[in-house]
Amino acid sequence: MKTEKLQKVLARAGYGSRRQIEEWIKDGRIQVNDRIAILGDRVEHKDKIYLDGQFCQRACEAIQTRVLIYHKPLEVVTTRHDPEGRKTVFDALPPIRDGRWINIGRLDYFTSGLLLFTNDGELAHQLMHPSTQIEREYSVRVVGKITAEILNKLSHKVELEDGSAHFENIVEYKGEGINRWFKVMVREGRNRLVRRLWESQGISVNRLKRVKFGPIFLPKSLTSGSWLELSKDQVNHLKDYAKSKHLDVPGSLSGLWSSS
Repeated sequence: MKTEKLQKVLARAGYGSRRQIEEWIKDGRIQVNDRIAILGDRVEHKDKIYLDGQFCQRACEAIQTRVLIYHKPLEVVTTRHDPEGRKTVFDALPPIRDGRWINIGRLDYFTSGLLLFTNDGELAHQLMHPSTQIEREYSVRVVGKITAEILNKLSHKVELEDGSAHFENIVEYKGEGINRWFKVMVREGRNRLVRRLWESQGISVNRLKRVKFGPIFLPKSLTSGSWLELSKDQVNHLKDYAKSKHLDVPGSLSGLWSSS
């Protein structure tokens, strides 16, 4: 009989991310059949899984993976509930019957642009895992005197408080004087990484927008605060892409969706 890791089964069914479910297991909130689950448990189809005493029906069902592209506005938080009562990205999403929406990565309060959501926790885990090194491209407006030396440093190695980092690619595309626009690309999801790289060189960021994540571009027609759902074929392509990146399989699908 085929078995799978408990956290993988629950994540795929949309109960949460793998990391979140692992914390629930550590806290004793999950039960398999008649015993409290522990990390490392594997389950099979006939096992009954409970979260906080409630039977996890969806873990036994085949759930169709859904993915949303969302154009995050400025001054909206990437969290399910905000103690300060600010608007959250989840406020604008459509209701979902199968599981719940899981954000793939985050954007800070003053960053706009492309944010992905899915009901498939396993897909979210694969796309967010640090080992995948998925491309994240941003459009950024900076203020300050930009020299060739600064651009060279940013393209190679900058020491930050949480380790070294750099831009994989950096291209100027408009602006003049002290306000200049660049397209930059990183392969990490560290908190405020793009801003911190510029600030390390004494340069201020006054506009930041994510325009690409992996193979997906932010459509120019998608207005701020709006979302669109990927087709079944697009979701399958994204799942193949995530699996290939997670397993380090040659052959990227980068550029699968255009920015038009």
